[in-house]
Amino acid sequence: MTAIEAIILNFEEIRGRSITIWSGLTPEFYHWKPDVKAQSCIEMIRHVIEVENIYRLLIINKGGNVSDFDSPWKDRPLTDLQNELEFAAPYRKEFLKTIQSYTEVELSSIEIGRNERKTRNLGDFLNRCSYHESVHAGQFLSYLRILGLDRPNIWY
Repeated sequence: MTAIEAIILNFEEIRGRSITIWSGLTPEFYHWKPDVKAQSCIEMIRHVIEVENIYRLLIINKGGNVSDFDSPWKDRPLTDLQNELEFAAPYRKEFLKTIQSYTEVELSSIEIGRNERKTRNLGDFLNRCSYHESVHAGQFLSYLRILGLDRPNIWY
């Protein structure tokens, strides 16, 4: 397995577990949030899938500010999990295709410069992208616990 294949596998494994976790939420709790400053459940799902497209644009442009890019999700109403996943599917496909277009050498030679953050090589940046979703997966599990809902088994 190449480094690129391992990175893609990691993204696919994390997303599969995220979807399993998100599917544990019942529709009446989509807009629930633990406090006024927190994201609601559906906002967190949107955030995770939307930011992946921003990551793709940051990779293609070798950096920039998150605010430099227009989001296809702008002005889209928050509805339900299935709608969010269906809308995100082509962007997810492009994100993974973008990663696959790079070589192992480029993982360490390409730099992604984010004005608001430290410049990182592509491999490090991709690792942080997957970590971001993992953190939110853990956060979402805590939401389910607070709501008293069953937490799906993601340790398969």
